[in-house]
Amino acid sequence: MRELKSAPLTGAELDALKQLAGSYEALFSRKSQQIKKLGLDVSRFGEKDFRKYILEHYSFLKRPVIVIDGQVFIGNAKDTVTAAKAAL
Repeated sequence: MRELKSAPLTGAELDALKQLAGSYEALFSRKSQQIKKLGLDVSRFGEKDFRKYILEHYSFLKRPVIVIDGQVFIGNAKDTVTAAKAAL
């Protein structure tokens, strides 16, 4: 467990999560209120943009991110939560 607001991810930690997830985009939350606040056009983002914004503000990281034995589970969709529970 980690509270990202007071202990943000480092670049190395985010890079390690990307290796498990396959892309920074998979880790990016398109529901972040910061998108509207900053007037961002996420449809034009590349991987460098997703990485940059995740590191700039914790709310750009889709949560929860659960890592179990080298498997990563991202988000709170019912199927994702069920899969994470099964991996435990």
